[in-house]
Amino acid sequence: MTSESVSTENSSPIRLGALEQQVMDLLWDEGALTVRQIIEASDADPAYTTIATVLTNLERKHLVQRERQGRSVFHTPSISREEHAATLMQKALVNGGDRAASILHFVEGIGAADVELLRGYLNSKDGRG
Repeated sequence: MTSESVSTENSSPIRLGALEQQVMDLLWDEGALTVRQIIEASDADPAYTTIATVLTNLERKHLVQRERQGRSVFHTPSISREEHAATLMQKALVNGGDRAASILHFVEGIGAADVELLRGYLNSKDGRG
């Protein structure tokens, strides 16, 4: 699933609450997990129903999908962490007013290694690199 299918141009960005972010981080780091496995990996001790509800909400947001394997239900991310971050950045540009100023301000705030990464990518897109 691509980031475009998760969030359309006219929709608001898919922002995550603290517990949703924690669950997504676990799924992105570990892959397919059951509700019990998420609870066991969690720093806190959330109730089973709390995690089940969070997963249902994430599924509704098209960020998680579920798959039954025998008697267990495993939850996996529908998009990568990087796709999600890119979607948030794209939405910030769409909603940020002056797109060029937002991009320039972003580039001014990143480190030299990231600037070189970006420069190399842009050069390759232009056919110059």
